[in-house]
Amino acid sequence: MTTAAPIPADQLAELASADTQRLAARMAQDVFAGVFRQAAADAAPDVGRLGEVAAHCFDWCRAGGSDEARALRLALLISGLDQWGLAYTQAFQLEAMHALTALIGGLRTRLEARDDVLFQQYFARLEAVESDAIDFKIETRRGIHLALWHAMAACETAAQVEAIVQPLGSMMLALDQQMPTLGWRLLADALANIQIALLADGAPASPLAQGGTQQLFAALRHALPQDRYQAMLVYSGQAVVAWQQSLRAGTA
Repeated sequence: MTTAAPIPADQLAELASADTQRLAARMAQDVFAGVFRQAAADAAPDVGRLGEVAAHCFDWCRAGGSDEARALRLALLISGLDQWGLAYTQAFQLEAMHALTALIGGLRTRLEARDDVLFQQYFARLEAVESDAIDFKIETRRGIHLALWHAMAACETAAQVEAIVQPLGSMMLALDQQMPTLGWRLLADALANIQIALLADGAPASPLAQGGTQQLFAALRHALPQDRYQAMLVYSGQAVVAWQQSLRAGTA
């Protein structure tokens, strides 16, 4: 039975605070957005621009207070870029993003041997320990899921909706499998933010967007254990209610 047990302590929080983790997630999203625009334009990687972006990212990583903190910052950034790249490759059936590969390679080649060992240790730990860098993981997956949902909501045909809903649902299920203890919480956050996006939009959602959202929820309900799906609904519902209450309080 899925219960709302307390989340274990984040053992990496001393090296990267919750704010730093969320900043790393947003930086990865912003950097990926620029890289994806290049890929969408089918343009060759802009080596000069990629060098500037890599230098900016590396400078931010070097601002960490210790060798360990700097390695962790880089692990967070590259993990985020990897996740965005994989998600968009799957959702839009892309063969490769050469600019993204070049950028990540450029960040890695700047490391000394000892720093690279530390980086690899923290990069592996992010995947191995669910609760480590949990704020980064929540922010990253929220951004990915919402971005793909918005892309789905902007589709003009049912076939286009299906082409995004199917890989998005598969990504969510894969996340639940990769994080058997805490993954459902990340999915609940995504579902809550999708519902909030529907409620917050000034114009009614299109029938295609509504249908795609219903299809996504139905797929999760069918594939996940019932108690796990219900726990997700409870948590996402609480988040939506809290958002509505804060909205009313702000209006008042």
